[in-house]
Amino acid sequence: MRLHLLLTALLTSALLGLSAQVPQEFSVVKSPAEVGFSPERLTRLDTFLQGFTNRGAAPSIVAFIARKGKVVFQKAYGWSSIEKKIPARTDDIYRIMSQSKLITTVGLLMLMEEGRFYLDQPISDFLPSFKNPKVLVSYDEKNPARYITRPAKSAITFRHLLSHTAGIPYEMALSSLPEFNFPTLCTLEPIKLETLVDKLAARPLIADPGQSFVYGHNTDIMGRLIEVLSGQSLDQYLRSKVCEPLGMTDSYFYLPQDKANRLVGLYSQETKGAPMQLHANPVFQNYPVAGAKQLYMGGSGMSGDIDDYARLCQMILNKGVFNGKRFLSPATIQAMASNQIGDNLVWDRNDKFGLGLQIFSNNSHYGDTATPGSLMWGGYFYSEYTIDPAKDLILLLYTNVQPYAEGTDLLRKFRIMTYAAMND
Repeated sequence: MRLHLLLTALLTSALLGLSAQVPQEFSVVKSPAEVGFSPERLTRLDTFLQGFTNRGAAPSIVAFIARKGKVVFQKAYGWSSIEKKIPARTDDIYRIMSQSKLITTVGLLMLMEEGRFYLDQPISDFLPSFKNPKVLVSYDEKNPARYITRPAKSAITFRHLLSHTAGIPYEMALSSLPEFNFPTLCTLEPIKLETLVDKLAARPLIADPGQSFVYGHNTDIMGRLIEVLSGQSLDQYLRSKVCEPLGMTDSYFYLPQDKANRLVGLYSQETKGAPMQLHANPVFQNYPVAGAKQLYMGGSGMSGDIDDYARLCQMILNKGVFNGKRFLSPATIQAMASNQIGDNLVWDRNDKFGLGLQIFSNNSHYGDTATPGSLMWGGYFYSEYTIDPAKDLILLLYTNVQPYAEGTDLLRKFRIMTYAAMND
């Protein structure tokens, strides 16, 4: 059963705009007040989101809020296809990009709990091409092929990958060299994960492992480690061990033909107030439904609907359990939610990073009114989730726009207004 049908019968459709079915694992509020939400302030949030699409500042939006395991708010706004005038639905499928990372993280940590590795074990024990990593010292800007490296001060460990402290970026000065030419996020070409990871292993690091927070291809390497450790493709492993057991039946690297029509259009907005334009990059637009469909990018390659991801977030909130099934232990969830980057910070956000997700600090420059200790991450095409253990709360917002001049405003204001709608 899905989240978007049963809710219609039980919640005020004018407020929640629901059109589908709740899975049995989520309870349903008869009134948002029963879990501490103000119906009037949720109406204000609804008006804000509706206004965003009405003025063309977003093509489509799907919002989801649940507290204490009860769905409080779920509604779709705008158009899944502006050109075809197809109204957005709560079961639309979005390219979730870096939200793929949490799914891959859960899959890898499940293998850790089986005793396959430990956090501070070198990844070269399983991927020999990462033995004796090198760090970039200097290069010739006019001729990047002329570069100098030195031996890294330590090996790359699983903990480094999970916390983005391995020194592995997405793009760097040497990315233009043929030997380091590989997809950054997705592709239509017939390349496989093993090939991409071998090329990554040959590319020098930009910092010593453990030294800095360097956001990059870490989770893609984790995906390859899953393949080596499990003996399955990343796609097979995540589907059989994470997605299907969680009931994430609409989450895929590549959508089956019978679900391809649910994929929303991808748009661009270069400046605030500019109209939405269909994204011109055919790779970004089409990779979930076209091309060779051979590369499983654990850090950016998945697509799915918001109901699916709500299940994943609720499992994290439930300390590793969902629908009576344990995926991870409370100890592993605690490690995920604990600072793994020392004195380093996540960019300019003044936040920390755990195993696979960001942790809002007491003085977060991004979390605004969210509870310190809340967990979050998002996707390159402007989707985002927040998991708040202290408030027993999850909230998600999905759209698909890149670049998106008003995207940060949308995501942050949605979170601020969600917390403003709570009475406790």
